[in-house]
Amino acid sequence: MLPPPIDEARTVSSVVLDKSGQWMTGFTVEDGIWRIKADLSGIDQRFIDRLISVEDRRYWDHGGVDLPAIIRAAKSWKSAGKPVSGASTITMQLVRQIEPRKRTLGAKVIESFRALQYELFLSKQEILELYLTHISYGGNIDGIHAATLAYFGKTPHELSDAEIALLIAIPQAPEARRPDLWPNVAKRGRDKILQKLADEEIITQLQFEEAAEIPVTVRKNPIPETAWLTAKSLKLESKSVHSTIDMDLQKDVEAIASQYLEQLPGEVNLAMTVVENETMAVRAHIASGGRGREGGWLDMTQRYRSPGSTLKPFIYGLAMDDGLLSASSWIEDAPTRFGSYQPENFNRRYYGAVRIHEALRHSLNVPAVAVLDRVGGQRFEASLQNAGMDLVRLGRKSEKAGLAVALGGTGVTLNDLAVGYAALANGGQARPLRWLESDPSHLGQQLLREDTAIDITRILRQAPTPEGRVPGWLASDAPPIAYKTGTSYGFRDAWSAGYSDKWTIVVWVGRPDGAPREGQTGRIAAAPLLFDVFSALPNGELADNYQDDEDAPLGLTSVKDYTERGPQILFPPDGVELLASEFGAEARGFTFSARTIDDEVQFFVNEQPIETENDRFVWRPKTAGFYKVVAIDGKGREAISDISVIALGQLPDPRF
Repeated sequence: MLPPPIDEARTVSSVVLDKSGQWMTGFTVEDGIWRIKADLSGIDQRFIDRLISVEDRRYWDHGGVDLPAIIRAAKSWKSAGKPVSGASTITMQLVRQIEPRKRTLGAKVIESFRALQYELFLSKQEILELYLTHISYGGNIDGIHAATLAYFGKTPHELSDAEIALLIAIPQAPEARRPDLWPNVAKRGRDKILQKLADEEIITQLQFEEAAEIPVTVRKNPIPETAWLTAKSLKLESKSVHSTIDMDLQKDVEAIASQYLEQLPGEVNLAMTVVENETMAVRAHIASGGRGREGGWLDMTQRYRSPGSTLKPFIYGLAMDDGLLSASSWIEDAPTRFGSYQPENFNRRYYGAVRIHEALRHSLNVPAVAVLDRVGGQRFEASLQNAGMDLVRLGRKSEKAGLAVALGGTGVTLNDLAVGYAALANGGQARPLRWLESDPSHLGQQLLREDTAIDITRILRQAPTPEGRVPGWLASDAPPIAYKTGTSYGFRDAWSAGYSDKWTIVVWVGRPDGAPREGQTGRIAAAPLLFDVFSALPNGELADNYQDDEDAPLGLTSVKDYTERGPQILFPPDGVELLASEFGAEARGFTFSARTIDDEVQFFVNEQPIETENDRFVWRPKTAGFYKVVAIDGKGREAISDISVIALGQLPDPRF
């Protein structure tokens, strides 16, 4: 006869545990069977002792076949005319579980021979563990571990007298004694075991009476499946793996995300990764907000999506590393053409001369593209790739097309964004995410200089917070949060990526099918969830905050409402020089904007009214020169900006 199928016997459910060994998620084997590997050290010793007493009293002494038991069974059969007691050992029962056969005398002989083989190849402890892994508990439940999870909602580490007796009774008639289907039958079987244990003085009469009064469970618990999609990507065949997930934190984050999703339409989903900065361990992970939602079976943290403006901090950071600018450098925010590419600010307003920290803090598009053009699109992408942030280019693969990367013209995954933002929190050093406790701690790649990462962090800590959320640095017991939002073209993806000294979190909200959600920006749709999760995390140490420069443009800083004194020209600000690449009616023109109480305003340039195009004031200068811009509100109050227009070719490098 061939050797016993020991490898097949060791095919069990893959199990993913959290960082401390708590059950997170398991996966069934063939035919949807739950078969979780039994570990004697994790099973109540009283159960093991009582099981052996009932099923195979001489288990530790025989070699797989108990001859005295066979002789005793044969004698009782002869005297009674029918089988009265069995002679199958635990080892023989294991053989029957792994290689089921019809119950015949010939099958009994084969089982006996196989049992002898198992005893030769395996130790008694290994055989008992395999038995407690394979023994049927009815339905799709095999083994002690799966049974206690399904019927008691816990592991077999600590069991009551009633639970022990029920777990011994069910395998004697697995389908007939299923407590979820036939609780009364299960109770009678359990009570027989209790009576036998009492008769043999393994338990006292009082223990018997107390255990017999306990009703049998009538509801089958689902096997826990926390972070199912996350665990699916981490599982190893027939093994248990220790993930870096913190179950307590995971459940808190899932509850917050679930509550947040309840406010959103069913076709909308979300994803999130929470990283511990010091170790780069993923402590909470939501691959999808819910299986019942659109795309609920997709891991959206590994899908390439347009990141919107979330890459801007790295653009400015590389420029700082190159010595091209500092946080307080001035840059022109005005309509500018880069070859055939002419980006616009999100709100289609332009603010003239602004400081770099204002441009980043308020996510102005034109300055970011200008800086990327100076840094170089290819160098920027290569720097992120080397740091572990994989980018998928969109559109034409040319340098000019690459400038669109600044505004989301590329594909990136949420998990890779987490690597980048954690690098900002870790002094510019990018390291891979750790998903398993066994994963090594990598040295990492220096994405930005440490002083640059500190400067970027200070800027992002002063970004405007979502409505109703208090900035972290205003709360004495909360860490400051540096964060950036992003919105992809057509409102398809809403992002919010943030970090404190201790944590990095990236949030995505959108439709998995890529359909647009008009008006749903990262600030509106994703940032509130980011702040809600940060509020639930253990706080790190407080750090310094960043104050606005006193001479920052009034159009961007948080100031009192100047509209009480009349209109405020946001663009073009007084004294600004506008750079024009072309003149006349064919020019793209400059978009003027002003802040007023009633939104009623009229612009004049050198006393000539400016007409509106699609509800925007667009001015196309005919020549270079000096101009006087006047904005008049509905009450006749006015504001004046004296500006100059110069041709783009007049400056050696007009972008800075």
